[in-house]
Amino acid sequence: MTATDQRPATETTSGEPETTTVTVRCTGHVRDAVGTHELEFTFEGDRLRDFLEAFFEEHDLEDMLIAETEAEATHSGWAPVPDDLPGTWRKNPEGDQTRPYARVCINGRFNEHLGGFEAELTDDDRVALIYPFMFCC
Repeated sequence: MTATDQRPATETTSGEPETTTVTVRCTGHVRDAVGTHELEFTFEGDRLRDFLEAFFEEHDLEDMLIAETEAEATHSGWAPVPDDLPGTWRKNPEGDQTRPYARVCINGRFNEHLGGFEAELTDDDRVALIYPFMFCC
């Protein structure tokens, strides 16, 4: 995962790095790889980027979920994006995107709508790592 912002983890008054504990919900292939659909996870920092880096150190999922290039983030079957999009359109920058069909949500909302990988997390937030099973008839 490309780190665009290498800010140091904040420290508590005792000098210990500040930690955040979230509930992680896993679906599809992620659930198979992790071995459970839900777990508590504590990490140093308070951003989604901090969580992902720490989680990927314990669970080898980065290649499954994270796209390093625009080409890895785009499926060949997607329709072209129209010039005039309705509503609000948000997309994470290159290097901070998920692979086709994979998603990362915070409290039920796609991370793109909350600041991308820089989205802040607080204790008791829910982070969903989604990579569904795809079946064809």
